[in-house]
Amino acid sequence: MNRRQIIIFTSGIVACVIVAWALVAVVKDRRPTRASPGGAVLITAAADIGGPFNLIDHTGKPVTDTDFRGRSMLIYFGYTFCPDVCPTELQTVARAMELLGDKGKNVVPVFITVDPARDTVAVMRDYVAAFHPRMVGLTGSAEQVKAVAKEYKVYSRKAPGTSEGTKDYLVDHTSLLYLVSADGKVKALFKGGTQPEALAKELERLTR
Repeated sequence: MNRRQIIIFTSGIVACVIVAWALVAVVKDRRPTRASPGGAVLITAAADIGGPFNLIDHTGKPVTDTDFRGRSMLIYFGYTFCPDVCPTELQTVARAMELLGDKGKNVVPVFITVDPARDTVAVMRDYVAAFHPRMVGLTGSAEQVKAVAKEYKVYSRKAPGTSEGTKDYLVDHTSLLYLVSADGKVKALFKGGTQPEALAKELERLTR
């Protein structure tokens, strides 16, 4: 394997560890919901996850969490240069929204970058447009992104072996979907790899 393949392979292993770490961090002392067909829902009533944020959307407009009140958000944290996991998860989100149809009109798919250095407004605009017309891309300063990641207990770091100053790098990060209710509270988490059909069914049930 060449260097990039080794980094991708290593990052895949690290990603599994990150998900396990995230589950320990957010699931502890929480009540899991009933089992769903695809094992989609990890946890509900996650009161210690989530919080306020100040970011910039893919049109260049300043956005806060309060702008989404009255609608549910389905949030995924990732980055546009991600070679596989992020596009796969966002395709799942897009397909689930298609399956929901009008039943999902009050659910906003949101993609928040963990790599603001490269994910500019222009980059985010083109990226989210490729997945779903209602998907909102959010970026901001390094400090703003760090703050929202902390609120949602999202782990991210440049992949081990990244050269100093390079702009060609991978980012290890938590890969979960967060359902935020219309009142701004995280209502459920969904694991990576959830099938679109299972996700759509649970979104319909949880956003009625």
